Amino acid sequence: MTHFTQRHWAIGLSLALLMALTRFDHFGSAVSLPDASLAVFFLAGFYLPALAFPALLLEAAAIDYLATAVGGVSDWCITPAYSFLAFAYGALWLAGRWYSRRHALAWRSLLPFAGAAVVATLAAFVISNTSFYLFAGYFDEMAAGEYAARVVRYLPGYLQSALLWLVTAAGVHVLLTLAAGRSVRAHD
Repeated sequence: MTHFTQRHWAIGLSLALLMALTRFDHFGSAVSLPDASLAVFFLAGFYLPALAFPALLLEAAAIDYLATAVGGVSDWCITPAYSFLAFAYGALWLAGRWYSRRHALAWRSLLPFAGAAVVATLAAFVISNTSFYLFAGYFDEMAAGEYAARVVRYLPGYLQSALLWLVTAAGVHVLLTLAAGRSVRAHD
């Protein structure tokens, strides 16, 4: 069993804070940063022991509850499909885990990183949107093709938000690793 080290706590708290500060606006705006939740789950899979996954799921649910119950955000997305976000985030978590075993502080590591990030983000998009279509209860009269045509327009923003945060995190990782003058393993 992997125990939380001081490094795990620092990374975990940083990721939790990032999600808390950005989860209220999916794609960002002139006054808010884009939602980092997708990247947070990928990065948590890369850096943290498995116990962090359910903790981050609970945090995401708590933020959403506060946003809808207190913050005035619409609860339109809180349907039976909401529980499928765990699978969408799980895809990101698993991709981060997969990449952690292939990571090296070398250019050759960029292709697996980019591939894992894009594939996991696409999987999360498909899981969350398909489950919403099937289980939200809003689309009984709408054909699946029409629904897909309507939601595909959100894919570029979905990818952009996740990849923006992941590229930023990769840059910070490289800078901190080089500054420390050592090679960092993902799960020490």
